[in-house]
Amino acid sequence: MIEKILNSGVASAELLEYPQGLRAHPAEEHLIEKAVEKRRRDFIGARHCARLALEQLGEQPVAIGKGERGAPVWPRGIVGSLTHCEGYRAAALGHAVLFRSIGIDAEPHGELPEGVLDSVSLAPEREWLRANADAGLHLDRLLFCAKEATYKAWWPLTSRWLGFEDAHITFEITERGLDSGAGTFHSSILVPGQVNDGGAPLVSFDGRWEITDGLILTAIVHA
Repeated sequence: MIEKILNSGVASAELLEYPQGLRAHPAEEHLIEKAVEKRRRDFIGARHCARLALEQLGEQPVAIGKGERGAPVWPRGIVGSLTHCEGYRAAALGHAVLFRSIGIDAEPHGELPEGVLDSVSLAPEREWLRANADAGLHLDRLLFCAKEATYKAWWPLTSRWLGFEDAHITFEITERGLDSGAGTFHSSILVPGQVNDGGAPLVSFDGRWEITDGLILTAIVHA
């Protein structure tokens, strides 16, 4: 599913069911030795997807460490992102010579818990949600999902926190069906965007989204 919203040249893999007998890479086991079972499954499943994507890129399916704030540590020359939610794990990876960063996120297609929206959104975003309340889609959760993808694309290039209030998301809805939809989004960064890769400062990201099979998927591929 997620490959539909990724750029050409990005490798991806996803799991909708957890394969029986799937285990952590031996070099990753220490990272989750005290984790509860759900956390273990999410960690193992997402990194299994990452190794499948590495092989698609012609790379070795190596262990994937955990860096600051839990960010995955990719092999040299690789950029990527992991995501997981109930019943879904995925990874998207690319070569750093082609892409500066990748951010993906997955959420269940359901309304945000009561009281969450105000803490993750800006006033103009809430105005857009009210104006599109008849869309038949849980656009509040889509907004949250897009902000998560924005942070995942931002962090590897800055090593700095990006709060929900630090990015303004706007959406285009290009397809709409019964409990399904697709489109694009634009993330305007509202804080200084100095980066650590020698490239241009970050001003904005552009991404794509899809709602299908009970899931919301968002993806940013920043070249």
